[in-house]
Amino acid sequence: MTESLKKHIRDYIEISDEKLERYCNAFHLHKLKKKEFLLQEGNICEFEGFVVSGCFKVSHTHHNGVEQILYFGVENWWISDIDSFINNMPSKLNIQALEDSEILLIAKKDKEIFFREMPEIDRLMRLKFQKSIIALQRRIIDNLSKPSDERYLDFLKDYPQTAHRLTNIQIAAYLGVTPEFISRIRRKIVNKS
Repeated sequence: MTESLKKHIRDYIEISDEKLERYCNAFHLHKLKKKEFLLQEGNICEFEGFVVSGCFKVSHTHHNGVEQILYFGVENWWISDIDSFINNMPSKLNIQALEDSEILLIAKKDKEIFFREMPEIDRLMRLKFQKSIIALQRRIIDNLSKPSDERYLDFLKDYPQTAHRLTNIQIAAYLGVTPEFISRIRRKIVNKS
């Protein structure tokens, strides 16, 4: 089950077989059914997860009940509430499976050991964090500067293997628009073809 994780790691860093095996053995497989929560708001996130199969949403629900999806996690993506994980504070996020899913989880205490003992793992996570920050920065800029229809088309172009797995409601919650807007723009695209 850790083969996809090993390949993913080797795409980023050079690491000996022995160290890679030791690191991957610290992960445990967790299976979730569709709609099952991996993390719920108010709980402390004590893991980082690598998605083996399935699809997750990482979201926040506002006090008025409106859900805002921060991102989706599909195969070969890492998911966590990094604020809760690092600062040991109650999460403001929910992580929920949108499909039957499998995820490899590593506990915070184990992660800290590997950071100290294996500079390669520290480098891997630094590279992953940099990539995440770049994606977040681009998303913020796009949300502030692009019209909704352009953000939708960018989403389809940037995440073609994810978009077809999601409902209009989920895409709308990610883009910060209404599901009706998504339906209208989809009809508009179909009519142009």
